[in-house]
Amino acid sequence: MVTVPLGEAKNNLSKLVDEAAAGNIITIAKHGRAMAQLVPMTKPKGKRVGAMKGKLAIPDDFDAPLPDDLLDSFQGKAS
Repeated sequence: MVTVPLGEAKNNLSKLVDEAAAGNIITIAKHGRAMAQLVPMTKPKGKRVGAMKGKLAIPDDFDAPLPDDLLDSFQGKAS
C-alpha cells in the first residue's frame, strides 16, 4: 500500500489510477491523515448482455396476434 499526499495525488492522478488498475491500493492523505483510497475495480459478477446469443430461438410468428380465447383470458373476460 502506498500513501500519497493530496497535492501529489492531484498532480499525478492519471499515474495513480493506472497503479490502482494494476492492483495497487493507494491511500491519499491530507495533513498526514488518510482520507481516501484508490483501489482496483473488481470484475463484474453476473452474466454479460448477449451471453445467450445463438442459444435462443424466436419463432417467426412471435408477434402474431393471440387467438381470441387466449386474449380473452388475459383480459379477464369469460369464455
